[in-house]
Order: sequence, then structure tokens, then C-alpha cells
Amino acid sequence: MIYLDYQATTPLAPEAKIAMLPWLEETANPHSPHRMGRKAAAAIAIAEEQILTLLPDAGSGQLVFTSGATEALNLAIKGLWFSETNHKRKIVTLETEHAATLDSVQYLKRQGAEIVTLPVDADGIVDLEAAASAIDEDTALVTAMLVNNEIGVIQPISELIILAHKVGAPFLLDAVQGYGRISVPQNCDMIALSAHKIHGPIGVGALWIKKGLKLTPLLHGGHQQGGLRSGTLSPALCAGFGAAAVVAAKQQSHDLKHVTALFMLAREKMANWTLNGPVNPRWKGNLNLYQEGIDSARLIATTRNVAFSAGSACSSGAARPSHVLKAIGLSQKALRGSIRLGFGRYTTVTELMTALDSIQEAAAEQQQGWSAL
Repeated sequence: MIYLDYQATTPLAPEAKIAMLPWLEETANPHSPHRMGRKAAAAIAIAEEQILTLLPDAGSGQLVFTSGATEALNLAIKGLWFSETNHKRKIVTLETEHAATLDSVQYLKRQGAEIVTLPVDADGIVDLEAAASAIDEDTALVTAMLVNNEIGVIQPISELIILAHKVGAPFLLDAVQGYGRISVPQNCDMIALSAHKIHGPIGVGALWIKKGLKLTPLLHGGHQQGGLRSGTLSPALCAGFGAAAVVAAKQQSHDLKHVTALFMLAREKMANWTLNGPVNPRWKGNLNLYQEGIDSARLIATTRNVAFSAGSACSSGAARPSHVLKAIGLSQKALRGSIRLGFGRYTTVTELMTALDSIQEAAAEQQQGWSAL
């Protein structure tokens, strides 16, 4: 099967697998005081340094490992809100954010928070005038994605950071789809990361927290990681994350050129489809398309040699339509007929062209079936 679902997860890098193998074979708790425990802790410390190399302000904060980006975002949003140092009521975010952010702020709304979800334009880019109006002295937190997971649009994060800091509000960056692919903006106060979006293992992520920012822990029990996140860390997962970050740093320029070339070829091949989101600014490894007379769920089921999606894997189980595509103004018909193709480092031109041929063929058969009714 040809894999075109890089936004959901990326293939494990060989270097990450190699880094993990010793820790799958050797038993060691990195929080134990004996020699084996210290060895495992050292491996995690190395992984932390490797991950931090891709963050511009790394030395001014601390990295907390989590089970993934969902936990990292929950820790950042709820941990700040419930912190004894927070006395403000408003959280400002975007209507196209990941469910981990949107569901977290809705939870806090039930706890008394004032939630402002900023609108986006037809390209999915935040309305900065609306942001400037919403972000005021009562703002406890501003949070936004660097790269959208459904349409690949790159947000003007630096401008949002300026607006947040102007009123003394911290800024949380969801860098999950951008980390290791494009430069992470400077002056963030918290940054959420995920290993499996950069060819690392599933099951580990991280939250970078600027020094001086106080969070209330969500997990209690062992006081690991400075008490911010209790629980035994996996040396294998952390080592895999670190190795993937090293490769991402080396490959970043090459990966960008590669996905840009693939994007251009795919756009030409799929010229009879409408692009959802802008051509620029966009991470070119994301191609979200719509065609009249297509049911995406049926198309995915009938194109059996290609793995692709209709939107976020995190919300597909809930069977709810894409809130991102709704936010940029797509009709219900367009929502049903949209597909998301994700490709990257290990996707070849031959694989992509073969996959697109299969999708076009299946789409044509589906349209013929509809017209015959």
C-alpha cells in the first residue's frame, strides 16, 4: 500500500529505530538510582538536547516529555489556567485549532474561562485585526498552530506573539506539524511537540516551557520531571524522538525541496480538483482537495492500494465534519468531497503518481455511478 497520510503520522526513520532498539532489549527505569537507571537517564538527557536543537530559545526553558502532543497541549492550557499565578479569565485561540486545544478550552469554559476563537479567512489565515481586538489585559493565554494539520496553512505566529506579549499574556505554540519541517518562531512561551510527526515513534511528545512560567501539574504520583509530569519515562521512546529530531535538522532543507516538488507534480496531476487552503503560505507536504460529486469516505474505501484520509485522524473516530474546512467556508457538499493527501521524506515520485492515478480512477468511477442514478 502507498502511504499518503503524513499528517496523521509519519513512517519511522531508520535512525530512530536504531536508537530505540537497545532500550527495547535492556530493562532500566531512568528514575532509579543504580547504574542501569543512570544510564537510561543519560540517554533521555541526550534525547532532550537533540530535540532542543530545533528550538530557537531552547536555553531559556525546560523540556517536559509527555505521551504525545495531546497531553502536552492539555498540560500547557489547563496547567497555566489552574496555576496559582494566573488571575486572568480569557483564553484566545483560533477556530481551526486541533481538537486537543479546542476541547481543552471548552472544558475550561465550563470552569469559568472566557474563550475567544478567532475567525480565519478563506485561506485559513487568522484575522489579525480580530486578534488585536480580542487580546487584551484580561488575556491569560494566546495559543495557535504553526502549521494546520488539515490544510497545511502556515499562520503569522510572530504577529500573534507580539500581540500577546503586548498585554503580558504568554503564547503557546502548537508546533506539531511544523517542528522539524520549518523554522519555529522565536519568543514563544510554551511549545507542544510530537515525535511521530517527524518520523519518530508514536507515544511520546514534549512541552517546552519558558523559565519563570508556572504550571499546575495534571498528573501526580512520582514527582518526575521536576514535578510537572509524574510517570516513568520510556528510554526507547525518548531516544527515538531525539534521533528523529537529529535527522530532521539535517534533512530540513532537503525535505522542503522534496515535498515542494511533489506538491507541484500532484497539483498538475489533480488539476481537475479544487485546492482547499492557499498555495502559500503552506507546508507543501499537505494537499487537501475537493471535487464535485465525490464522497470521500467511499473514495477512501474503494482506493485500496492507497492510504489517505478525509481530514484529521484525531476527529475521524467522532464522525464529525472537518471544523477546519467549515471555518474556511466550504459547503456541506464540499466537506463530503474533500480528501487530504500527505507526503514527505520517504515518498517517491513513482509512488505518488501511481497513487494519484488510483484515486483519479476511483473518483471517475464514483462520478459515473452517481450520474447513472
